[in-house]
Amino acid sequence: MEAVKRWRSDWRYPTTLLCIYGFFTTVKPLEPFLVPYLTGPDKNLTTEQVNNQIFPVWTYSYLSVLVPVFLLTDWLRYKPVVVFQCVALLTTSPLLIWTKSVPAMQVMQFFYGVVTASEVAYFSYIYSVVDLKRYRKATSYSRSVQLLGYTVGSVLGQLLISFNLMSYNNIMVFTLVLTAIALLASCLLPMPQQSMFFHRRQSGQNVARKETKGHADRTLDATEHKRRSQASIEETGDKKIEKSEETKKDEEKGMNEKGPKSEDFEESIGAESCTQVLLQLWRDFCHSYSSRQLIYWSVWWAMATCGYNQTVNYVQVLWEHVQPSQDFSIYNGGVEAVSYLLSAATAYGIGFTEVRWEQWGELALGGFSGLGAASLFLMTFIGNIWVCYAGYIIFKCLYMLLITIAMYQIAADLSLERYALVFGTNNFGALVLQTILTSVVVDSGGLGLAIIPQFTVYASYFSVIAVVFSLRGLFTIWRAQRDKTESTTPEKDQFEEFEEHRF
Repeated sequence: MEAVKRWRSDWRYPTTLLCIYGFFTTVKPLEPFLVPYLTGPDKNLTTEQVNNQIFPVWTYSYLSVLVPVFLLTDWLRYKPVVVFQCVALLTTSPLLIWTKSVPAMQVMQFFYGVVTASEVAYFSYIYSVVDLKRYRKATSYSRSVQLLGYTVGSVLGQLLISFNLMSYNNIMVFTLVLTAIALLASCLLPMPQQSMFFHRRQSGQNVARKETKGHADRTLDATEHKRRSQASIEETGDKKIEKSEETKKDEEKGMNEKGPKSEDFEESIGAESCTQVLLQLWRDFCHSYSSRQLIYWSVWWAMATCGYNQTVNYVQVLWEHVQPSQDFSIYNGGVEAVSYLLSAATAYGIGFTEVRWEQWGELALGGFSGLGAASLFLMTFIGNIWVCYAGYIIFKCLYMLLITIAMYQIAADLSLERYALVFGTNNFGALVLQTILTSVVVDSGGLGLAIIPQFTVYASYFSVIAVVFSLRGLFTIWRAQRDKTESTTPEKDQFEEFEEHRF
């Protein structure tokens, strides 16, 4: 029993459960074959219905729930949202198995949009239950296991389809079982005592800092007032106030019980109101985006992520158009698995390159975005399924390479709170652009373009990104060289003047 208690109090316990959850929620054998499943005899939907009526719902639902889910995630302290994410994912499987109409598939896409928006809880949970020194390991484990899950799911789906081991419906039942295992793991996760914004763990130093900002004029109850006053006295050297016996008992109880009634957690409940949290978020936002360099990287992030999401969401429709699954043994799962592995290798390898990204990064963004645009043009106009597969792998690897560089450059000088805020803002900007692109280009209420014109738009979109950032990168390099020349010219003039005086 003692060993079990020690294991549960160790950082490896929540990390292991979160990794189990992350793995089983990302093993989706049918995902690479979703379009053949929907357009095949099981559902008998048309490609136009899937492309122009069903898939756009995911983008709209994702955008509509992203901000509320982000705030609720922090307010509820992560775990409830993680469980809710798994329940929403569990809901999509019965809809796929037992319904066939377009409205039912649109409801399924809505729930999947909620699942995607709730991923913020998965990536934030671990930071609230492990020490700062464990962040790197815990992040590495939780992200790596997700990539492993996607890869295993793609390979498993390819094997099941290629060797006719399971039908599409049976694969969905199998996915439902995997999701149920993930739901059990999410329910066993320990409840965090703190969160990033609404439930911050307070210390004497933090309380003193807040009082210097004018928080001391708030009306507090007697116990809270004495506790905060003591913290301020220890920091500023003001008049000492003795704590009451009742406060001391509360402290001892809080130290003995690592539950939601601890002193730190009680202070976190009363210390931050919703309005103050939102104001702090706004101040952090303004401070973070005061850097012009960060703005350029963030603009690329939002624009490229928008184009990447559109490409990944609709590439199966393109594959189905180039080579119908009824006439050809498709290898969508194998291609997805290869793309995940090569993308991971590319992102990992960038950590070993010695490049001054602050100088050459924008040119790299432009150049590699141009290569991505070229691969999209090849996929669109060559009309060969193997060229489509190869172009998709190249495109995905290039994006993962560049987004890794962008994440590193943006996060280099940010605190943890601002790291989450900036990354979330960039993804929200990408989603807004994606919603506009979807409503205009894809949705049947807009232009409702067929798949070939759609990918022509996406390839042209990345071409614009490539031109803009290549020009910006060339300007940055020219300015750096000019500044370097100007800085060395005065030294040279001083040296020549010194030599003249010598002789």
